[in-house]
Amino acid sequence: MLPAPADTGLTGALAAAAARAPGRGCAGAGARGRRYRRGMDTSWWPALVAVVVLALVVTVVDGWGRGVSRRAARRGRRGGSGPARGRVRAGEIWWAQTGEAECPFLVLSVRGDAVRVAAITTRFHEERSGVIPLPPGTVGDVRGRPRYLEPDDVRDLPLSDLRRRSGTADPVLWDQVRHLTE
Repeated sequence: MLPAPADTGLTGALAAAAARAPGRGCAGAGARGRRYRRGMDTSWWPALVAVVVLALVVTVVDGWGRGVSRRAARRGRRGGSGPARGRVRAGEIWWAQTGEAECPFLVLSVRGDAVRVAAITTRFHEERSGVIPLPPGTVGDVRGRPRYLEPDDVRDLPLSDLRRRSGTADPVLWDQVRHLTE
């Protein structure tokens, strides 16, 4: 019978280390384990408190910048009534919600929370005088259909009905319809 070969692998090295240092085989045993069992390491708590306080300060300061202005608070309303508030100008083309459909309009004037607009349609009405054909792409229609401005179809809409800006009227077109703002 042959003698068993000597264990030269990693398993043998670990067994030898465990034999030389009894009680140090795991973190829970010996002096080392007792040191960690005394209590939880709380050295990171002040840093956590500082981060939370800083986040609260930033939130409060940011809220002051976005809050209700004193003037608007006295009137009892916030700064915006729709996506277009404060951005609509005469001579711009906007899509507005009218009933169940969304239609393009040329903004003639802005007065408080209302806008005076002229309708833009896809149909050329021969019976109406003064219908103005618009240059292609003015309205931003996906299909690229021809559009016509109807100067006799002027109406007032609430500013909150305007949904998205499509573009600006051509200066030549604006000169033709500027008189409708009165």
